[in-house]
Amino acid sequence: MNATTANQSDCPEVEVPVPVFFIIGAVSLAENLLVVVAVIWNRNLHSPMHCFICSLAAFNTIASLTKSCETLMILFADVGQLEKKGSSEKKLDDVMDSLLCMSFVGSIFSFLAIAVDRYITIFHALRYHNIMTMQRTGAILGVIWTTCGVSAVLMVQFFESTFIIICFVVFFILSFTLICFLYVYMFMLARIHARKIASLSNSGWGRGRHQWWRGNSMRGVLTLTILFGAFVVCWAPFFVHLIIITVCPLNPYCECYRSLFQLHVVLLMSHALIDPAIYAFRMAELRHTFRKMLCLDWRHC
Repeated sequence: MNATTANQSDCPEVEVPVPVFFIIGAVSLAENLLVVVAVIWNRNLHSPMHCFICSLAAFNTIASLTKSCETLMILFADVGQLEKKGSSEKKLDDVMDSLLCMSFVGSIFSFLAIAVDRYITIFHALRYHNIMTMQRTGAILGVIWTTCGVSAVLMVQFFESTFIIICFVVFFILSFTLICFLYVYMFMLARIHARKIASLSNSGWGRGRHQWWRGNSMRGVLTLTILFGAFVVCWAPFFVHLIIITVCPLNPYCECYRSLFQLHVVLLMSHALIDPAIYAFRMAELRHTFRKMLCLDWRHC
């Protein structure tokens, strides 16, 4: 995926060794495939929440596999086995760029879907199973994957268009704002409930409920903080790069930031490494499934 132009400033282009991309891609591919298989294998994980997690892992799997293949193509080109500017290589590069764009946009959509799912869980807990049925979940996933596929093709074919770049950046900012709003709102709701339960602390029920809410609220706040922080750290530099391409393509200071493009790609790929740890390994049911799948628990081998 190439979003750079010739560097005309005094800042040298920062180059990341090709094996780094390959290692990140291979490890994240294994992690996300494990998540997908675990969700499909364990019937207890057949819920809307875990379906969105599985979708996110599938997008990350596509990104990891595509980037690993692209890295292999670069290695073959460096040793003279492939033409860097051949017609077939150019078409294959466009396909890989489309898959990468699809996985990146899909990650944002999946993250947003998980945030909305958590919002419904807290604000409409009694009606959750009527609102988030498996049929609606399947329809949402179908819309997400179709939209991501179409937007990825448009993104690659018309990437030189300033309008496409602006739309891509606006989409990220709007998603960022909505996710931030949902998580802050959920955090405020958790605090309000905790205070109400604390007011009943004179009774035994109140003390028990207060301890339960405090433990679960703090765990939820920590999880959401990690999720949101990882999302911003991994994605924001790339979108700042896109803004710079549009706003100040020839400014020397902007050129210095653009010289870090390969590091921004490493951050994007690293998000696929972080996701399984955050979404999966903090969930007891998934941890139990992983142990059974990998025979880490001798009782199930």
